Amino acid sequence: MSVSTSSLSIQWNRPELAGEEWEFSRHPAKQPFYLKHDIDWNRIVARFSAGALVPYPRGGEIEGIPVLLSHHTYEDYARYLAKAKRGYRLNYNKMENTLQREGKLVLPAPIILRANGEALLFSGYRRLCLAWNYGMTPYIWLVTIS
Repeated sequence: MSVSTSSLSIQWNRPELAGEEWEFSRHPAKQPFYLKHDIDWNRIVARFSAGALVPYPRGGEIEGIPVLLSHHTYEDYARYLAKAKRGYRLNYNKMENTLQREGKLVLPAPIILRANGEALLFSGYRRLCLAWNYGMTPYIWLVTIS
């Protein structure tokens, strides 16, 4: 048996929370999670630095906890990213082109919020898809909101 491997790589760094407030205040699909777990922006800010980089293999759970809005299947990718409007895909295409051309990327890790036995993909879906579509296990910044 032969196995094909790749020399492509992504280095994941701790993300910055600055600039992500839109994901909290304006993303309609995420509001039920925030309301259910009584999460406000100040709680996210207060817990953010205590987060950790952890691997997130393609799937709907992290450390046994369901991740809402992770859209982890290829069918989800085809629905939410590959067929999305050009503006949404543009950033993904730029990352993919750079990865193929240079063989490596340095990216901020996607952010997952965890609260009371559930989790939510807070930001970074395109970065997750890029890694997953190239057979890589991405790292995410896991923030526990207690």
